[in-house]
Amino acid sequence: MFGLALRSLRHRAGGFLATFVSMVFGAAVVMAFASLLDTAMSDGVPSASRNSLITMASVVGGWGLIMVIFSATSTLTLVVRQRDAEMALLKQVGATPMQIGRMIVSETAVVALVAGLVAIAPAALAGRALLSLLISSKRVAGGIDYAFGSYALGIGLGVTLTAATTAAVITVRGVVRTRAAESARNAAAGDARMSRKRKAAAVVFLVLGASLAVTTATAMRGKGIDAMQTAGQTSIWVSIGLALAGPVLIGRVTAVLARPLERVAGVPAYLTVQYVRRRAGRLAATLMPIILFTGISTGTLYMQWIENAATAASGTVATADQKTTETLNFTVIGMLVVFSAIMLINTLIAAMTYRRGEFARQRLVGITPGQVLWTVAVEGVILTVLGIVSGAVAGLFTIVPYSIARTGHALPDAGAGTYLAVVAVAAVLTLGTGLGAARRAIRIPAVEAVTR
Repeated sequence: MFGLALRSLRHRAGGFLATFVSMVFGAAVVMAFASLLDTAMSDGVPSASRNSLITMASVVGGWGLIMVIFSATSTLTLVVRQRDAEMALLKQVGATPMQIGRMIVSETAVVALVAGLVAIAPAALAGRALLSLLISSKRVAGGIDYAFGSYALGIGLGVTLTAATTAAVITVRGVVRTRAAESARNAAAGDARMSRKRKAAAVVFLVLGASLAVTTATAMRGKGIDAMQTAGQTSIWVSIGLALAGPVLIGRVTAVLARPLERVAGVPAYLTVQYVRRRAGRLAATLMPIILFTGISTGTLYMQWIENAATAASGTVATADQKTTETLNFTVIGMLVVFSAIMLINTLIAAMTYRRGEFARQRLVGITPGQVLWTVAVEGVILTVLGIVSGAVAGLFTIVPYSIARTGHALPDAGAGTYLAVVAVAAVLTLGTGLGAARRAIRIPAVEAVTR
C-alpha cells in the first residue's frame, strides 16, 4: 500500500503541490518560533529575556500549530474530494476502506516529511530575523546568540507530521466509509451536505466563542489588559466555527442571490449558481481562509487599537508587559496575513487546476472563454462577500466585549479604515488568484484539457 501511495503521489504531484506548500510554510513558522525555546535555554540568557522568548514561542507557536492543522485539513479535503471518482473505482475493483485510508495517510505522511525537511533552512533564517526584531524593539536583551536545535527540529517535524496525518485521518473517514456505488453518485452529484460531526464541531466552536465573549464583557471588565486573555481567542474560535459551517452558509447565500445574479449576469451567473449549489463543500475550503483572515485580523487589530486608546486616555505610559503584548498581537497578525494568503492562493490554484476539464467541456458546448472567466468572477464575488461579512461578525465577538471591558462602551471610537484595508486584501487575493488561475487553465486547448 505504501508503494501504491508513492505511485499515486508521482501521478498526482500537481494536486499535492498546494498541500506541500502549505505544510512547508506551516512547518517553517512552527520551527522558527520553536527555535526561540532553543535560544531561551542557552547559557547566559537573562531571566526577563528568557521569559519573553518562551512566551513568544508558546503563544505565537501555539496559534501557528492551529493554523497548520486547519491549512492541512483544508487543502487535503479539497484534494481528496477531487478524487471521488478514483476512490469509487478503487472500491469497485476490490480495494478495502482500510487500504484506501492507509494509502491517503501514507501519501500525506510522505508529503509532510519532505515539507518538514525543506522548511528547516527558511525556518532558521526566519527565527534569526525574529530574534533580531525582538532585540531591536527591546523586547529581549542585546547580545543573545541565536540557537536552532532540538526544540526547533523536534517540535517542527513532530507538529507537521502529527497535524498532517491527523488531518488525513479526519479527511478520509467519510470517504472510506462510503460504499462504491454511493461514492460514484457523490462524484457526479456534488458535496453540498455537511456531516453531523462537522455541524457539531461548528456549534462547539461558536458556543465557545460566545461564552468567551460574555466572560470578557462581564468577569474581565475592569481587569485592564488581562481581558485580552479571553477576548483575543474569541474571534479565532468564532471564525473557525463559521468556517466549518461554510457549506451551509454558501448554500443559504447562493439561494438568496440566485435570481438577482441571474438577472444581472445571465448565463454565467446561472452556471455559477448551479456549480456553487452542487460543490458547496469544496468551495467551503476556499471560504475558510477568507473568514479566518478577515475575522482574526479585524478582531486583533481593533482590540489592540482599543488597548492603545485606553492606555492613552488614562494618561499612563505603556508597561513592558503591554509592549510585549502589542508585539505578540502584531506578530500574530503578520503570521496570519502571510499564512492565510498562502492558504487561500494554494486552495484557489488547486481548485482551478482541477476544474480544467470542466472549463474545457463548457467551451466545447459553446461557452466562450470570456463567459468562463465571468463565471469564476461571480463565484469569487460570492465567496468574498460571504467571507468578509462572516469575518466581520467573528471580529465583533472580540471587539464589542473588549471595548465594554476596557472603556464601558459597546463600540470603540475607531474608523472603518482598518476593516476596509482587511477587506481590500481579502478581495484582491480571492478575485486576483481565482481569475489568474482560471485564465491559465483555459489557455490549454479544450480537446486536450478534457483528456487530462
